[in-house]
Amino acid sequence: MASRIESSVSRFLPDPKSVAIVGCPFRGGQAKLGVDNGPIRLVEAGLPEQLTELGWNVQFDGHHQFEEIATEDDPPIGKLKNPRFVSRVCEAVAKAVGQHAKNGQLPLTLGGDHSLAMGTISGTLQKYPDACVVWVDAHADINTAETTDSGNIHGMPLSFLLGIGPAVEEFAWVKPLLKPHRLVYIGLRDVDHGERRILREHGIKAFSMHEVDKYGIGRVVEMALDHVNPGRKLPIHLSFDVDALDPSVAPSTGTPVRGGLTFREGHYICEAVYETGCLVALDIMEVNPSLADSDSVKATVAVGCSLARAALGETLL
Repeated sequence: MASRIESSVSRFLPDPKSVAIVGCPFRGGQAKLGVDNGPIRLVEAGLPEQLTELGWNVQFDGHHQFEEIATEDDPPIGKLKNPRFVSRVCEAVAKAVGQHAKNGQLPLTLGGDHSLAMGTISGTLQKYPDACVVWVDAHADINTAETTDSGNIHGMPLSFLLGIGPAVEEFAWVKPLLKPHRLVYIGLRDVDHGERRILREHGIKAFSMHEVDKYGIGRVVEMALDHVNPGRKLPIHLSFDVDALDPSVAPSTGTPVRGGLTFREGHYICEAVYETGCLVALDIMEVNPSLADSDSVKATVAVGCSLARAALGETLL
């Protein structure tokens, strides 16, 4: 394991720095079973204790329980699947994340599927309305109710956060506070046709695996931060889907796509964001312990933990 040193001075968090783990065992934004067990496995692997060893004050009050939010009668709205369940869970997550942020804590949300980011980023923007988002993912997750083919809302959270596409009354609570110039992607390699058009039309900056191959991860991260946070003075919400990593690194995830980030490339992104001193919120999403053999599950859970540690100050030396 890497060195346990938490050293960077935060521009936004008071000392001593505190992280609030928001465990979200939720899979309503997609169809595959098991992703709701991701946060449970990450905590069982010792993540709270690991962050304590890094020098953080860690608050973890147990995983959020969404059974009382679930609705038996949740027919599609247009193509959108489980829309009421997803909306109500994400609204609850937004309130929890927002409260932790207002308390001066860094919310670390463990998913669960990536539709949860509709809630996590909404919560961050309650406290930090000028925050920028670094979205690390194989997928753009910016489909709208019109462009989605699957109807799975884990492929749509950013369209709601940006206010792109037709309004859906069930999601009226999501305020379009995120601006296109405050969003940047790293690691894209499986982008739907409609999403490509959205990225072009709205001038959203994206660094695909082509740019990672061409420039190297160090230069890509620098360019990404220069675009979205040029003076390194704005709060950063880092939302990391483990499928951004190559399946050889993180095989136990719902939508793996070959040709992804290496282990070190993924960790470098987290380390570099931490070094800015601007990180105020972190998501680790889409660890699914039910989709691979036990060794692959163990490796994916371990990498989820190590990404979180890297984003919260763990260094190699």
